[in-house]
Amino acid sequence: MREGRWRRAVSQVGRSIAVWAVSTVTMLVLAGLLPDFQLQSADDHSTTQLAVTAGIGAGVFGLLSALVWPLLVRLLLLVPALVLGLLVFFLNGSLLLLALRLNPSGDSEAAPETAVIVAAVMSAVASATGAALAVRDDDAYRRRLYRLADRRRRGGPPCPACPGIVFMQLDGVGHDVLEDAVRKGVMPTVARWLGDGTSSVPTHRLAPWRTDWSSQTGASQLGILHGSNHDVPAFRWYEKETGEVMVSNRPTSAAELQRRAVERSGDDGLLALDGASRGNLFSGGAGEQALVLSIATRRRSRENRSRAGYFAYFSDPANAVRTALSFVAEVGRETGQSVRARLRRQRPRVGRGGLYPLVRAFATVVERDVVVAAVMGDLLAGRTAVYADLVAYDEVAHHSGPRSRDAEKVLERLDRSLALIENVAEHAPRRYRIVVLSDHGQSPGETFRARYGLTLGDLVRAGCGLPVPRTAERTRSGTEARAAVRAALRRPVEEGRAHHRPVGRDSEPVVLASGNLGLVSFPDVPHRMSKEEIDARHPALLTTLANHPGIGFLLVRSEEHGGLVLGARGAETPLHELTDDMPGVLADFGPGAADAVRRTHSFPHTADIMVNSFHDPADGEVLAFEEQIGSHGGLGGAQAKPFLLSPLVLSSPVADDEHLVGAEQVHQVLRRWLEESNSPQVPLQTGDGREDREGREGRAESGGREDREDREDRSVA
Repeated sequence: MREGRWRRAVSQVGRSIAVWAVSTVTMLVLAGLLPDFQLQSADDHSTTQLAVTAGIGAGVFGLLSALVWPLLVRLLLLVPALVLGLLVFFLNGSLLLLALRLNPSGDSEAAPETAVIVAAVMSAVASATGAALAVRDDDAYRRRLYRLADRRRRGGPPCPACPGIVFMQLDGVGHDVLEDAVRKGVMPTVARWLGDGTSSVPTHRLAPWRTDWSSQTGASQLGILHGSNHDVPAFRWYEKETGEVMVSNRPTSAAELQRRAVERSGDDGLLALDGASRGNLFSGGAGEQALVLSIATRRRSRENRSRAGYFAYFSDPANAVRTALSFVAEVGRETGQSVRARLRRQRPRVGRGGLYPLVRAFATVVERDVVVAAVMGDLLAGRTAVYADLVAYDEVAHHSGPRSRDAEKVLERLDRSLALIENVAEHAPRRYRIVVLSDHGQSPGETFRARYGLTLGDLVRAGCGLPVPRTAERTRSGTEARAAVRAALRRPVEEGRAHHRPVGRDSEPVVLASGNLGLVSFPDVPHRMSKEEIDARHPALLTTLANHPGIGFLLVRSEEHGGLVLGARGAETPLHELTDDMPGVLADFGPGAADAVRRTHSFPHTADIMVNSFHDPADGEVLAFEEQIGSHGGLGGAQAKPFLLSPLVLSSPVADDEHLVGAEQVHQVLRRWLEESNSPQVPLQTGDGREDREGREGRAESGGREDREDREDRSVA
């Protein structure tokens, strides 16, 4: 045992010397290539002195990176996450300038911009060298992985013999998109799990599930993690009693939604038993939380570390530089792709300027790297359940399209992240089962504004007789809206004047958009208005909306019928009469549409008018009320069909003749799987009904042996 420790210690010292030597050579090369970087004065030409100066400089820079960098990252937790990657270069360059100033062996100096380049290159080279030297050293590899684990955890997992489960959410990836990516070879890891037609044996099953009407992360993830998404009618909605707009990804709103869900379900959440929540909107009741939006407004403490994931990741300067370089590369990639789309006059297309390249780079690089590293730490700490959200695909698909080449490239990188997590799970102190799922899909299509020249808000204002922008008045839709007003009022309307009686400021409607789902509320009326009240107040409004070609259907409350679904040409159907066999105006929106609308109608905060856009079943297109060419939030197309990819050793999500419907039902399935995994005495079934006893016993024996070895390695590390 002692001999093994000495051998590992000598190996570590040897790697450190090798990394230092390579860093020294790198510094010498950069000093020769960059005119603004010198290691000694111009009149000193001693080669020996130059080498000594470079060696000392590289050593001091390495020590500063190891000692000072973690302290700097703690301070960076106070900085907005979006600019964190940009500050990495500046701080790394500052450390190099400090190292050169502390170097007693020469008159070393560098211009600030040059110092940034030199520091980035040296950090990248040192990281690559260390990784290359450790490739064939299993002990070193394990120790590097264990540094990602939570060191404050004492002891092993609660039940080492019980397998843990890691739930990886690929935000916005629809079932059909995943199948296409597997068929094209874009996601080889997922293909291997499913058995890609070669010699590989399937280990996972793929199943679709159907979202609620509000097909977006806020509603889906709240239901999945906390078992209830009651009264979440959309991504954003207006609450009359408080006069506030709730937005699912706003920290205060997320905290309130989580509180309501826990109160309604009486359950802390899916992850309450030794769980970890990473990169999510909600905590799921996890004891370990990082990058969780619902706790972002609380004061930071040991129990509340919503941004601790950034520190754990960026405390390694090599990680910081690698992610920062990838961040810059992603900004360049997005800029190039956007320019190419404009030159090709690609349609549909939305604006991708302003801060969007930075937002995309954060979602596809920084958030991905930090969340994946946090998950690896959770696996090595042996946590029972981990739920993590990777938002990269959803962000890119909104602006480039769900099936674009840009989005496919993101899927490739997400597949590599799954492969990395799978590899790290092999070194964990317990066995793990990897479940991959999505919260919704995305439906393609033009924006409502691009097709008709006006927004949903413009159309609502026209129907209410309120002024609209001149650009909207000149469009065909604007003309149709004015014609609908004239028809409803049975009198002509003069251009440039109010369409009917003046309307007070307080009665102006609040119009909100959630993908292709629109919500119209009248803030001066304390209750949910009925159709009769709306018609009395704005006789042309419902007719204008229902007859517009970009609108699929409306949901309103009727004093006579309860819920009422409105469509074009005067179609009015009581909600209780609609079924899958007799869908009425919901026919184009697929099975389950009537039930989804009926459920939303029962919510206390459903808007006065719920507006769902047109949907073309032939090509799956919808018309987003936001500036997105890949959208989700309502009914229509792939947005309502996410996926659930689960190991065969877990029970089937539902019976063969049933469908998995709604996020709350997904919560029950995931909870059942956790219970199965925490009950090792219960035989688990494979997909064909045979017990997986032999495989389990073999893995348990291997896992016990690895546990002993890993505990020894951890004591050394």
